[in-house]
Amino acid sequence: MKIVGIDIGGTMIKYGLISLTGEILASGETSTEADKGVENLFNKLVTIVESYSKEEILGIAVSGTGQIDGSIGKVVGGNDIILGWIGTNLVERLENKFSLPAVLENDVNCAALGEKWLGAGRGEKDFICITIGTGIGGGVVLNNEILRGDTCVAAEFGHIQIVKDGIQCLCGKKGCYERYASATALMRMAKEATGKDMNGKEIFDLEKSGDSTMKKIISEWVDYFTDGLSTIAYIFNPSLIVIGGGVTKQGDYLLDKFNESLSSKLGPNFKKNLKLKFAELGNNAGMLGATYLLLKKVGRI
Repeated sequence: MKIVGIDIGGTMIKYGLISLTGEILASGETSTEADKGVENLFNKLVTIVESYSKEEILGIAVSGTGQIDGSIGKVVGGNDIILGWIGTNLVERLENKFSLPAVLENDVNCAALGEKWLGAGRGEKDFICITIGTGIGGGVVLNNEILRGDTCVAAEFGHIQIVKDGIQCLCGKKGCYERYASATALMRMAKEATGKDMNGKEIFDLEKSGDSTMKKIISEWVDYFTDGLSTIAYIFNPSLIVIGGGVTKQGDYLLDKFNESLSSKLGPNFKKNLKLKFAELGNNAGMLGATYLLLKKVGRI
């Protein structure tokens, strides 16, 4: 038996056929076409599932964008990037359509569970997961379970305020963490300093070559990132924080910068056992975390 894993983003849908041990046996992707709405999206998911033989499918595991009540598989909030997405009970629709068990959980929560199952969080029952991308996402694994919170929107770390009366955020507040420490923020800072559009790799390459402007920008960006990280560490006192996102391709070069900066902001008992690790599963983390949840739902884990 196998599981259909799906990761719904605002731009692309990634999908694959996944073994019960987490091996991705086949994979593909298609455009989300968010502006065409949730019915168009559902039809795409149906096409994906039907592309595999139903006789070999144990269930459907979906990681999705937005604020999601994973206990019932319903989208309860967030930005309505996909028209009609908020309010959709995708699990109910998928189970009615295919008579197969299904799960839907927030993408960062799924990434955290994927890392717990097969990645940087293997063997850990408690840790924090943070993703650096367009914004900053968070997931908390507590006693081997995702901490969802009262209304299933816990760990929105990107909206911790780190600068009073700072840059306006899409959430309505000013000075949010993700306005200063996301990959988007890094690119904005570089453009403000140079007038040029650059991606993260280009920025880091210039910094490594000795560019003084990029050195200053990256130093400032790292400082913002560990400002938020230190707040999270003081709240949860974790032994492990797993960091994901494209910038982690910089490897130990960047991890060392994070460690050095964070160490200066934490008291002895908060950094005594704390380790920072970069995520190991890359773009597959969401699908694999959703697969882990599906296996739990059907009693295979």
